[in-house]
Amino acid sequence: MRVVVYVEGSSDRAAMLALLGPLLERKRQEGIHIDFFESPEGDKKTSVLTKVPKRAAVIVRNDPSAIVVAMPDLYPKNKAFPHETFEELKAGILKNFDEALQARGRKGDARLKDRFKVFCFKYDLEALILAAKEALRDRLGVKSLSVTWRIPVEDQNHRRPPKRIVEELFTQHSKSYRDTVDAPLILGASKYQDIAGQCPQCFKPFVQFLASLPRGKH
Repeated sequence: MRVVVYVEGSSDRAAMLALLGPLLERKRQEGIHIDFFESPEGDKKTSVLTKVPKRAAVIVRNDPSAIVVAMPDLYPKNKAFPHETFEELKAGILKNFDEALQARGRKGDARLKDRFKVFCFKYDLEALILAAKEALRDRLGVKSLSVTWRIPVEDQNHRRPPKRIVEELFTQHSKSYRDTVDAPLILGASKYQDIAGQCPQCFKPFVQFLASLPRGKH
C-alpha cells in the first residue's frame, strides 16, 4: 500500500517526517509506504485545495493500492473557495475531487472516493509546536515558558494563528523563528502520541488514520 500525503510546504513535510518517524517506520515494516510531498507550484495552500484533488483523481484511478491525503493549513481562510472551518475546507476540497473524477468519467465511483482523504493543521503546523511545550522551551533556551495562548492549542483563530504566536515567542527571546529548521527540531524531540493527545480536533484523527491502516503486502 502507498499513501501520498500532500502538505503545503517544506517545513510541514520536514516536521511531519521528524515527528512521525517512528510511526512511519512501523507502517513501512507492515508494508505501508507513507510519503509526504510539498504542494504543487503556485500559492501553497491554493495548490493543495485545487491542484491536489486533480492529481489525486489520477493517482487513485491508476494505482488501486494508493491512498491520497490532502493536508493543508486551515489558515488563512477563504483561499480558493469560501471556508473558515475544517468542515467547510473539507467540503470544498472533496467537491474539487468529485469534479476531477467527473471530468474523467468516474463520478460516483465510491471505491475511488474512499481513497482520497482530507485532514488539516488547525490553524497551521505551529499548533503542534505549541503542544510541544517542553521541546519549545528547550529550543528557546529558557527554564520556563508561560502559556499565553489558548488551550487546547487548536483553539486559536484566524486573527492570531499559532505561527504568529510562535514567531512572537522567538522574538521575545531574541531569536528568529525559521520554520524549516525549528519546526523539525522541536517536533523531532517530541512524541507524536503526546502531540496528538493535545490536538484532538484535527491532528489526532490524521494520526489515527495512519496508525489504523491495515498491514499491506511487502
